[in-house]
Amino acid sequence: MTSYLIRNARLLGGEAQDILIAGGLFQRIGAGLDATADVEIDASGLVALPGLVDLHTHLREPGREDAETVLTGTQAAAMGGYTAVHAMANTFPVADTAGVVEQVWRLGKESGYCDVQPVGAVTVGLEGKKLAELGAMHESAAGVRVFSDDGKCVDDAVIMRRALEYVKAFDGVVAQHAQEPRLTEGAQMNEGRVSGELGLGGWPAVAEEAIIARDVLLAAHVGSRLHVCHVSTAGSVELIRWAKGKGWNVTAEVTPHHLLLTDELVRSYDPAYKVNPPLRTAEDVQALRKALADGTIDAVATDHAPHPAEDKDCEWAVAAMGMVGLETALSVVQQAMVDTGLLNWEGVADRMSHRPARIGRLTGQGRPVSVGEPANLVLFDPAYRGTVNPESFATRSRNTPYKGLDLPGRVHATFLRGRATVLAGELVEPGEPA
Repeated sequence: MTSYLIRNARLLGGEAQDILIAGGLFQRIGAGLDATADVEIDASGLVALPGLVDLHTHLREPGREDAETVLTGTQAAAMGGYTAVHAMANTFPVADTAGVVEQVWRLGKESGYCDVQPVGAVTVGLEGKKLAELGAMHESAAGVRVFSDDGKCVDDAVIMRRALEYVKAFDGVVAQHAQEPRLTEGAQMNEGRVSGELGLGGWPAVAEEAIIARDVLLAAHVGSRLHVCHVSTAGSVELIRWAKGKGWNVTAEVTPHHLLLTDELVRSYDPAYKVNPPLRTAEDVQALRKALADGTIDAVATDHAPHPAEDKDCEWAVAAMGMVGLETALSVVQQAMVDTGLLNWEGVADRMSHRPARIGRLTGQGRPVSVGEPANLVLFDPAYRGTVNPESFATRSRNTPYKGLDLPGRVHATFLRGRATVLAGELVEPGEPA
């Protein structure tokens, strides 16, 4: 395995340090190391962070390889600084059996660009009527610990309670897509002033908040773990803050796009801005930023949702919901949280690596950049400024809301257990010499 000596990296944004990587581990860390390696990297000005962990990625394979494959999705992840992603269950067939989650897990092993941890469906076929094979998926080679019907809400309270009870046996977690379906029938965007002016069906904040309120109570009742996906409203923040104040085992995530973009963008009728949950108001954005900063929201999760061009390059009403996000996430977090003074780089490491790994119960990921730990690392250039060009993306799809937008920062290098997956901003083929 190639060894690397990284010179003058700002570890967690602090003072410059040298980092020696060999044998898949961090071997030595310190200023002015007297050491040699196969490859030496000048990281002056670059921030060194632990490899990022995404709790919420749609890799689309099996079934929608026209939008994404495990290979292209993990390449995009590596380009974004990620060393592990959780692959959501809404594939075709649905990841609701041991066989399907093992298939996704093995495809991740073959790709070599980051660890792929499958998320199992809560219900058979995501239909919300019967529990899926939760125990079998956990006992499979994939070792599933996170279960979600994401894309759909587990709206039946009895089914949700049973799922929460079941996963307690192996310290699993149910990740809920909080959306009351009857309140969002025909919804096209956030319900509010803009939807009224545009005449588009509204997705009210209460449709998210009502499910969160119910589920935190259920989680407390059965003593289980609940994770709330893609929180998007100020009211949801208050409910999660209340539940945590009670000492209940509740965690939550926010997407980069909900930290930066608002429903005012929908005035363009550009389907790039169509997403579920929808872009909310500026007041919601501020509440989400504050909650991420104070730890009420635990993690940033991309909800990377690739779609082929024909599903997005069409009129708003029939366009698919979702955005790609792996390759721009760290830049968006820099603009929304770091450059605004709400988080420092140590806080970014906590919200984008340590906590997501802990919630997903990943071992060997989300670990500190310390001697003896697995060498999962990203080198990030916060001084870079560039215009987002989706044609340069590694993901198979191009449905980004940031096209043409100037964003700060760029991933310079990513290392997965000591092997470079990205160097000088370019993908490194598995087995390719540095």
